[in-house]
Amino acid sequence: MFTKREIISMKDFSQDEIDCILKKAQELEVYARGEKPSDLLSGKIMANLFFEPSTRTRLSFETAMKRLGGEVLNLGSEEASSISKGETLADTVRVISQYCDVLVLRHPKQGAARMAAEYSSVPIINAGDGAGHHPTQTLLDLYTIKRESRLNGISVAIVGDLKYGRTVHSLAYALALYDTRISLVSPEQLRIPDTIKSDLEGMGAEVFETSELSSVINDVDVLYITRIQRERFPDPAEYRKVAGSYRISVDLLNDVKDNLIIMHPLPRVTEIDVEVDSTKYAKYFKQTFYGVPIRMALLTMLMETDDEA
Repeated sequence: MFTKREIISMKDFSQDEIDCILKKAQELEVYARGEKPSDLLSGKIMANLFFEPSTRTRLSFETAMKRLGGEVLNLGSEEASSISKGETLADTVRVISQYCDVLVLRHPKQGAARMAAEYSSVPIINAGDGAGHHPTQTLLDLYTIKRESRLNGISVAIVGDLKYGRTVHSLAYALALYDTRISLVSPEQLRIPDTIKSDLEGMGAEVFETSELSSVINDVDVLYITRIQRERFPDPAEYRKVAGSYRISVDLLNDVKDNLIIMHPLPRVTEIDVEVDSTKYAKYFKQTFYGVPIRMALLTMLMETDDEA
C-alpha cells in the first residue's frame, strides 16, 4: 500500500490509509520514547532537504530515523551547496536521491514537492511546500486527537491564519474524511480559500465560518490554534492589521468543555498565553512528541520494513 509511495498531500489519502498509519504509529511509540532499541531501518539513509527554517519537523524526522537505527544526511545551508551556484531544485533532487532511500523536502514554493517527485529516484516526503500542504504535520495532528480525545463525532475549531496556513489546509482535508464538525475561525482577510472550502463541502463535511472565536470555543472538543504567519504576507502593512487577532488565555477557558484539548503546530508567538501551558487542556507539547512515532510509521512503511525490531 505504501512501499515507495510519495507523501505529498493529504488529498492523496483515504481514511483507511490514514487509520493504517495511525495504527502503525501506536505500535512504534515504544521505540519513539526510547524505551526499547530498534534496528528496523538499519542500513537505510534519509536525506533532509530543508529550504525553509524548521525545528520540530526536521528534528523529529531525524529522531524517528535514528531511533529506528537508520542514518541521516542533511543538505545544510543553500550557501554551502551547489544551489548557490545556480543548480535547480530538479537537479539537486536527481543527485541527492542517489545517495539515500527516502528524501524529505521542505520548500517555500507551493507545488515544489510534487515537482520534485517527478525527478527523484526514491520516495519524496513533503515536509511543507509554501502555503500548500504539510501532510506529516496533519498525520501527527490526527494522531494527537486520537490519543488525547477521539477522531469521530467531534467538533473542531481551527483558528488563525486559514489563508496561508498549510497545516490547516491539510488538516481540514483530513478531518473531512471523519465525522467531524469543522469551525473555521479567522479574520476576514485570512479566510480559508474558497476552493478548499468548496472541496470540504463536496466531501460532505459540515463547515462553519466565523471571525468570532467566542461563538464556538465553548462547544468544541478540539481547539486548533495557529499563528498569523508574517513571512507569508506580501505586504507588511496587511500583516500588521491582523497580527494578534486571537489570544487564548486562562480566563477564556472558563466555560469550555471539560474534555477540550488545545493544539498548536508551533512555533507560537502571542496566540496562547504561557499560563495555559499548565492547564489540563494544553496538548501542544505532547503534539510535538507524537510527530516522532508518526514519522517512524511513514518511514518504515515506505521502505518495506515490516519485520519486528
